Amino acid sequence: MIYDIRLKISYKYDRPAIAGRHILRLMPADLPGVQRRLRGDLKIEPDPAERRDMLDFFQNAGVEIAFREAHKKIVFAVDARVERLSDAPSFDISPSLAQLPREISEYRGLDPQAPHHFLGPSSFASPTAPMTAYAQAILPDAVTAFRAVCMIGEALHRDMKYDPEATDVNTPHEEAFARRHGVCQDFAHIMIACLRGIGIPAGYVSGFLRTNPPPGKPRMEGADAMHAWVRAWCGFQTGWIEYDPTNAILVGTDHILIARGRDYGDVSPVKGVLKIAGEQKSDQAVDVIPVPEVVS
Repeated sequence: MIYDIRLKISYKYDRPAIAGRHILRLMPADLPGVQRRLRGDLKIEPDPAERRDMLDFFQNAGVEIAFREAHKKIVFAVDARVERLSDAPSFDISPSLAQLPREISEYRGLDPQAPHHFLGPSSFASPTAPMTAYAQAILPDAVTAFRAVCMIGEALHRDMKYDPEATDVNTPHEEAFARRHGVCQDFAHIMIACLRGIGIPAGYVSGFLRTNPPPGKPRMEGADAMHAWVRAWCGFQTGWIEYDPTNAILVGTDHILIARGRDYGDVSPVKGVLKIAGEQKSDQAVDVIPVPEVVS
């Protein structure tokens, strides 16, 4: 599938920000065999005093910017075209959950894809006793790692309610789990904590999700949103798989990837510091538009 992606994030300040430095992870990724970025443009208003491209440890592309002049508004606008190549795995060749620790221990590297980085606690997705107990209660004996991922994702989709009013970006995942309400970020962090608690390396993926309007209804501009889902390491033969617990589906060609990390802290779209007094407001609009295939 080929998509046109348009993203606009704006920040308005009650009083002028004197200076600021930010790292942006907004552009759809270019990943061989997974996703191909055909074009991409990032516009920033006002023009930053500094701008440079960067790669983080997990090989996510980003842009580091700095402002030195006072400003009351910032706008980030992405215009990109992406071809999504890979689809969900079709069969399970993963080891049992009991055998997975041996395969993890046999992974000798500490490269960005190493499962070792994704087992322990992280800032937004640390395993807890209630989440581990929840995951353990779901799984039958002798379950495979792949099946465990799917079963936990299906259970969270069943037991949690998607509620945009229930949480914000700073709500602890323990609170969202206790209330069983949250948004895609909460679903992802809770699932990551559940998987790590039972020994499955798991991380966070940020991106976009194609949405379809109801039959007979036009598609509304800006109706799509940035999305989040989970990736889990299921042994040497299966490798990393990706699962969307908000929708209870294996990730396929409707998911457009931006960045991967341990949790939201590694891949937040806009991260930085400002010299400012007063309140700020932000708005976000996303369009994910399928491009019709041309038959020659």
